[in-house]
Amino acid sequence: QVQLVESGGGLVQAGGSLRLSCAASGRIFSMYAMGWFRQAPGKEREFVAAISWSGGSTYYADSVKGRFTISRDNAKNTVYLQMNSLKPEDTAVYYCAGQRSRDYYPRNGMDYWGKGTLVTVSS
Repeated sequence: QVQLVESGGGLVQAGGSLRLSCAASGRIFSMYAMGWFRQAPGKEREFVAAISWSGGSTYYADSVKGRFTISRDNAKNTVYLQMNSLKPEDTAVYYCAGQRSRDYYPRNGMDYWGKGTLVTVSS
């Protein structure tokens, strides 16, 4: 079983930056692909970014490509999401998720979810 706890959310002005962290329990964290998803008010949850078990492969939604960077530190059981040039439309609850596979396969769905952290971007 893997437990995920997000942190780093908050209020930021448009154009600013935030770094989200996701701490994972369990020694097998390093074997899993990890991802970030978000859900804005009144909208469905959407994919933001994902990273393979080694960090060698990363994937991004078009809406965040060039602004967000996903990374991981397997020694610390932590995955990060660096968010730059934030826009009001990035406002959402951000969720960390894990997939029981070495690489990320969007059709497989995610197996573990955190409870989320709120990011609010003011204009």
